This record gives sequence, C-alpha cells and structure tokens, in this order.
Amino acid sequence: MSAEDLRRRRTNVRANVRTVPGPCAHWNNEDADFIREVLDLVGDKWSVLIIGTLADRPIRYSDLADAIPGISQRMLTLTLKHLQRTGLVTRTSYPEVPPRVEYALTELGTSLLSTVLALAAWSADHHAEIRRHQTAYDNVTRSRTSASDVAEVVND
Repeated sequence: MSAEDLRRRRTNVRANVRTVPGPCAHWNNEDADFIREVLDLVGDKWSVLIIGTLADRPIRYSDLADAIPGISQRMLTLTLKHLQRTGLVTRTSYPEVPPRVEYALTELGTSLLSTVLALAAWSADHHAEIRRHQTAYDNVTRSRTSASDVAEVVND
C-alpha cells in the first residue's frame, strides 16, 4: 500500500466519531490526521531508538544496527527511510571502497530529540511500576479466563 493510499484511508477519521471535549478538540480534522500520522512515525519504538542513538553524532548504518538491540536489517532500513522522508534524518553516502553511509539528525530531528529522550527516561524511571501493573492485570485476566473455561467445560 502506497503512502498516498494510507494517507487517504486515515483522512478525516474523526468524522464518524462523537465530539468529546479533550486536548484534541481544538484541532481541525486535517491537523488531527496529520498529527496522528506524525505520532505514528515518531512514536514507533524503532524511531524513538534511532533518534536517540543519533543524538550525539552521525552514525554508520552498521553501527546503528549494532547499537539498537533486536532491530532487524529490514526494520532499520524501513524506519530510516521513513525518518528521511519526514525530514528528521539525513543519509550521506561517501564514494569509498567499501561504501560508507552515515545517518544524522537534521535540525528538525534534533528539535524532537529532547522529547524522545524524555520519553525514554520516563520509560526507564517507571519500568518496575509498569511491570507490576502488567503482572497484576495479567493475573486477574488469567484467573477470570480460567474460571470461565472451567465453567464452559462443566456446562458441556
């Protein structure tokens, strides 16, 4: 699916949603659609990690791959292309043997850096608390599911 097709599918998604007061209420549909599109990109876990990794200096592709545990070559390539398209990252290719390609944050990407680093810091600061909540929720959900499974077996 092309970017244009995806954009068309996302356009005016609030038209069928009931109006509710909140932080998004003052944006028109076009702005809300664009904000959602940008948040989809910059809120993606790989984008956050790439932007954070590029904080200090330009980095070669292979060094980026090594610095971000768990990212596949395909996801790194796709995410870098999306970040380039949005103007957050530049790609510089050097005519050397072997070829060398470096990625760096643009001025726009650097302006997002403090937000990304704050989000990462918040995640680290609240890691244990979030895990406790997840475990508690999973335990409650699992016990409810088990009880309903037992009820189904008994009723069959």
